[in-house]
Amino acid sequence: MKTKVVVVEDEPLLLMMAVEIVEEAGFEALEARDADEALHLLETVPGIRILLTDIDMPGSMDGLKLARAVRDRWPPVEIIVVSGMKQPDVDELPERGIFFPKPYDGRKLCDALVRMAA
Repeated sequence: MKTKVVVVEDEPLLLMMAVEIVEEAGFEALEARDADEALHLLETVPGIRILLTDIDMPGSMDGLKLARAVRDRWPPVEIIVVSGMKQPDVDELPERGIFFPKPYDGRKLCDALVRMAA
């Protein structure tokens, strides 16, 4: 059974590229276009292990708020935050959360996913 990764990205092309990286790494990618869709997936799909979220998104919360909400509600879920607009301070990331600036290196992102799933 493949490890499930929620990929949260509001830009369709960037979502497609992130999903491709996740799937090429051997994981199952679940797509969400905003935090509300991501939370719905986490509430309804069992076995999600990793959240990969952009910071800047429309909707009720940005990626950092989503990451903190996921850490509070689903502590075992690993979290990767990405952004091309801002570099979050270390204290803005949830515990065990890691950050990748965009454009991110697909190989490094893949390596991080594999480490988190181990």
